[in-house]
Amino acid sequence: MIRWRKGEVVRIRREWPGAVELEVTVPEGTCRALAYPPLVGRPEPGDEVLLNTTALAMGLGTGGYAMVVAVPNRLPEDPEGPGHLVKARYTPMQATVLGADEQDSPFHELLREADSLDGMPVVVADLHSALPPILCGMRPRPRVAYVMLDGGALPAWFSMACAKLREIGWLAGVVTVGQSFGGDVEAVTTHTGLLATRHVLEADVAIVTQGPGNLGTGTRWGFSGVSAGEAVNAAAVLGGRPVAALRISEGDRRERHIGVSHHSLTAYGRVALTPAQVVVPELPGEFGERVRDQAELLAVRHELVSVPVDGLYEALLDSPVKLSTMGRGLEEDLAYFLASAAAGRHAITLLD
Repeated sequence: MIRWRKGEVVRIRREWPGAVELEVTVPEGTCRALAYPPLVGRPEPGDEVLLNTTALAMGLGTGGYAMVVAVPNRLPEDPEGPGHLVKARYTPMQATVLGADEQDSPFHELLREADSLDGMPVVVADLHSALPPILCGMRPRPRVAYVMLDGGALPAWFSMACAKLREIGWLAGVVTVGQSFGGDVEAVTTHTGLLATRHVLEADVAIVTQGPGNLGTGTRWGFSGVSAGEAVNAAAVLGGRPVAALRISEGDRRERHIGVSHHSLTAYGRVALTPAQVVVPELPGEFGERVRDQAELLAVRHELVSVPVDGLYEALLDSPVKLSTMGRGLEEDLAYFLASAAAGRHAITLLD
């Protein structure tokens, strides 16, 4: 289940808040490794490191790193301070964090009886790669918070995009929910995570996706993106205004993802039991017609909202972070990014 290796740090390749990318020697040669200093301390050149090389051996596109499990000869200091939420529970890397909703939190009283998002728009998408283009579509940009689900990466620190978007002020904060951790705010559930975006971070709009990476099996129900439908339910039951971003592709080679992905059709059409506004981008030609026809399958429960895409390509070109989905960039799968940006464009029209 786990491939273990010992290695030695050769050099630090790059770093961003919460993560350090290393070059490490292992018996097979050299490899990239990723360490999370809040968990294991900061490895330095010459340090021996204990590695989990499973993702590297599998050649995972998103997570193709050896992961640093420990710096055994230089362990970090014991953590201090409050925090009783355990995440990644009962794994060797379980970590204790301070949850906004727990009793020791300064926000506990604020969230104890909180029960409404006060009509806040909540943009829901399948993949983490939708986060930057959704933000690109928001002009003018409101105060936005990101709720990271636990269907992909668990540490928010893995996302270089989140770090950059937080740094430049495009995000007011990151809220990690469920088993995910490492956000500006920690919460137990998607529900308290959404409430924290409104009442702790005072966001005007929330965006909800899973973390980087996702899990799919090529079956109708076996994919981590079903959580998008559950997020729609959470937003609606809390008095938010759920906006569903469609996963659309013209560049994916898999038929089940061409046009409107079966992930969106299943998550919004079967899992989401409460109505949302489903954004249908006004794409040209036969492909645009295909998207509109497929989206009609969701009209039984949801309101379809047609959104023009003029000017969104230029907005996407100005993205402060790299745009990439499943290894495809802006030009290789423009429809995907336009659909996400259109959801962002529509969300700001719902603000009072």
